[in-house]
Amino acid sequence: MRKFLSLILLISSLFCSQFVEAKVEGVKFVQVSDVHYVAGHESLEQDLQSFVKEVNAIKDLDFVVFTGDNIDSPDAKNLHSLLKQLKGIDVPCYFVIGNHDVATSSLNKDKYLDIIRSHNWFYPAWKTNFKFRKNGILFVVVDGAKQIIPGPNGYYKKDTLEWLDKVLAKNTKTPVVILQHFPVVEPKKTRSHSTYKVEDYLAIIDKYDNVIAVVSGHYHMNKEIMRNGVYHVSTPAFAEEPHYYKLIEIVNSKNFLPMIFTQLREADL
Repeated sequence: MRKFLSLILLISSLFCSQFVEAKVEGVKFVQVSDVHYVAGHESLEQDLQSFVKEVNAIKDLDFVVFTGDNIDSPDAKNLHSLLKQLKGIDVPCYFVIGNHDVATSSLNKDKYLDIIRSHNWFYPAWKTNFKFRKNGILFVVVDGAKQIIPGPNGYYKKDTLEWLDKVLAKNTKTPVVILQHFPVVEPKKTRSHSTYKVEDYLAIIDKYDNVIAVVSGHYHMNKEIMRNGVYHVSTPAFAEEPHYYKLIEIVNSKNFLPMIFTQLREADL
């Protein structure tokens, strides 16, 4: 009996020492998609004010990401007003561009980013494709929105895919989470919202073992699909009732594969 107990203690000791050596790190973030904000919409403004308080109550939150269609139409007034509503969030906020956000004739991508930086001087993105790191995880924001001829179909241009390929190739030992508006694994088959030449995008992430998740919106649907070891997360629209968002947590360590946990939450408005 003593030998058995000694063996358990030895195994526990080895496991614990390995776990400590692994230096477990975590990232916890909120994904909000398809807010479709319109300036002067009183009920939506009240909902966002309540949402800000709810987000600030989440312990150990690292950031919030808005994954596109943040405003309902490409109007600078809508974007300025939305950013004022979100100013009270205590953690960094990142923004992905969706098909409702930009148009060459009214609010192009450069102006969109200029407005974001006018509300936050420390915003890290000078281009719509950008990356940032949190606790050992590389987050990559990939832009698939068209501004010349806006529409519901995503289009990841050749230069965007080449940039993504280079980022993944330079970070093969770092877990990567991709944040975007248009899914490359559809939660529901439909021509109206599909992505152009999606096979070119998938061919790139299939080359690497470091991509652990692709987090998207656009379809206003909740669906999570595992494909070739990559977790494709689609999240419903915040604009619709009930107002949903996702709390996503990633546990990363040196000696273990990263683990991702998602929780669909209905905002308490």
